[in-house]
Amino acid sequence: MAPKKRVGSRLAAALWRVLGFLTLSVICGVLVASLAAPGVAAAGVAVSRSIIFFNNLPAELVVDPPSQSTKVLSADGKPIATFFAENRVKIPLDQMSPYIRDAIVAIEDSRFYKHAGVDPLGILRALTANLTGGSRQGASTLTQQYVTNVVNESLVSADRGDQVVLSGQKSIGDKVREMKLALELEKKYSKDQILEGYLNIVFFNRDAYGIEAAARHFFSTSAKDLTLPQAALLAGLVNSPSFYDPTAHPENSIKRRDQVLDKMLSEGKILQADHDAAVASGVDLKITPAKQGCSAADMAPYFCDYVSHLILNNPAYGVDAPDREKKLYRGGLTITTTLDSRLQAAAQAQVDATAGANPDKWGASLVSIGPGTGKILAMAQNTVFLPEPGKFDTQLNFNVDAKDASGNDLNGAGGFQPGSTMKPFTFAEWLNEGKSMVAEVDAGRRTYPLDFPWKSSCGKVLGAYDTAQKSLGATDDLQNNDEGYYRKMPVNYGLYNSINTATFAEAAELDFCGIQRMVDAVGLHSGVDNAPVNMHQLGNLLGAIGVAPLHLANAFATFAAEGKYCAPIAIADVTDASGRKLPAETSDCRSAVKPEVARGVNSVLQDVLKKGSGIYIEPKVQNQVPAAAKTGTSNTNGATWVVGYTSGLATASFFGDTLEGQKRPGQNVTINGKFYKNIDGYMLAGPQWANYMLEVAGLYPAAPFAPPPESMTKPAPPAP
Repeated sequence: MAPKKRVGSRLAAALWRVLGFLTLSVICGVLVASLAAPGVAAAGVAVSRSIIFFNNLPAELVVDPPSQSTKVLSADGKPIATFFAENRVKIPLDQMSPYIRDAIVAIEDSRFYKHAGVDPLGILRALTANLTGGSRQGASTLTQQYVTNVVNESLVSADRGDQVVLSGQKSIGDKVREMKLALELEKKYSKDQILEGYLNIVFFNRDAYGIEAAARHFFSTSAKDLTLPQAALLAGLVNSPSFYDPTAHPENSIKRRDQVLDKMLSEGKILQADHDAAVASGVDLKITPAKQGCSAADMAPYFCDYVSHLILNNPAYGVDAPDREKKLYRGGLTITTTLDSRLQAAAQAQVDATAGANPDKWGASLVSIGPGTGKILAMAQNTVFLPEPGKFDTQLNFNVDAKDASGNDLNGAGGFQPGSTMKPFTFAEWLNEGKSMVAEVDAGRRTYPLDFPWKSSCGKVLGAYDTAQKSLGATDDLQNNDEGYYRKMPVNYGLYNSINTATFAEAAELDFCGIQRMVDAVGLHSGVDNAPVNMHQLGNLLGAIGVAPLHLANAFATFAAEGKYCAPIAIADVTDASGRKLPAETSDCRSAVKPEVARGVNSVLQDVLKKGSGIYIEPKVQNQVPAAAKTGTSNTNGATWVVGYTSGLATASFFGDTLEGQKRPGQNVTINGKFYKNIDGYMLAGPQWANYMLEVAGLYPAAPFAPPPESMTKPAPPAP
């Protein structure tokens, strides 16, 4: 019975071949008739009806730009990261090697410059070979292949990839529609335009779409510099990117390359000597793997992540989140940021060195702002974006808020308790109300009971420090870090020595609404939900609520800029694939603090480094450049800071617990082989800040700070 089955199978196959031959013969007749003069085309009712059907098929193909990679660059043009759904860089035909243009035409469609989009001779040749048992041949011209690629690309870009029809799955109707579109396309575009479009859209590898990406991926070169054997290999690859993959199947790849070279020789595109030399060469791959997204960033992965969230959250880049994501991953954008690669390299080196091997996963971060511009110049932390053996990994950005002002996710840690770095804002309000910076306050007072007569013209002050009232909700008496400071002292002395009781004594003489306005004016807010820092809550005078390093650095930048506040910005310029400008961030600045007040703050914060709580910070920045700073430590030593600045650069340096909950105390810990009973701001965050600032401060103006007005430095007149 088996021989009969084989005979039946051969008979069925023969019948299908005959049917296919007849069907495609009719198609060829229709094509020939459609391309002929109208009078010729009218011969025969059947052909006429076929022509009517053919001519009624859709003729318009929308050739949208194919998906292209988005580049994120530093301000000085260095690559940060690339985003893509399809790794593609569109280039003009004249930027492609003549070898690749000749090779792809020779192997895929040698009559490309002779036909009108569909090649009846090619169809008949392929049909004859296929039906007579010869080698399998395709009949799609380059124009038809381009049509297929354009249609499929539009489906994938519209998230309709399930509707893509592959070449081997096309019905007769699909092929006829493809032919009609190819004919119409050739009426609209020149041959060179079609070839350019084809070479920019065609698939070479999952990490390489289009010839430029393929040249970079396989040979680490550009399309314009492809050699003859390289071009022949890539031209052969498009027929079956998997089967001819030179990394997985080098033998197949070489055999196919040599077929391309043979075809180029027979078409007269190369000389025999060039052919022979190319055939004798090896594959000589030099793979450059495509890197996609912030996890594969060349630098600043967390800044990259912040920039990507700014794009994805901004309606200027699309009506909804999917539209904005499409713009980022397929739009071929060039996003130039504010990042200075020189500062970024220095910042990253410092945070990596601060905690060393770091098995206990302590966090370290640095972020720099340009005073008077709001430009984010560096953003670094001592973690890796994806898990690596022996490394502290997290995708949370230590330097930014958890959410933006509209409630959109920023992937930030949500801030850390700023501790005493909040004290300068109470002092700023002291000066703002016309008080002397050397006036005395009673820092000996440690109790502030529930009924203490605080001043507020806009609300109620909450909280109390009185051990005797603990049962009523008060906390223990107010504490300083060191004994010996519970006495009367000038307010400037209290600030540069970071005396808690001095800050409270100042606040007792101020309107809390003024303190609130000062904190709001310099842009400080909760890092968790963007809500204002409630300065009517007594604990916030000493930094009890989490603030992101980015915004703390920017608040101090306001003092550096003599009271000019500029909202932080990260995106300086955005262009799309056509070179059209898209909305970017521009400096949004306003007068926030009186210049004379800012000068008073600058004067005292310089003393922090010269004779106050920052005197132990090594190296001594103030000996080499005019600088001001404030140290800060949370109650449990789990968050430690130095936030400091020159006239040209403001930087927040943080070290502490960044794990979920942020509850670990920085006490009795060993960091980088050194034991610390209590971590203070000057110990780890301080040297991190100082080493970094000494390396980079000279890259930006660092002029001496203007002195405060003489009226601020005079002792207050005695009370009547």
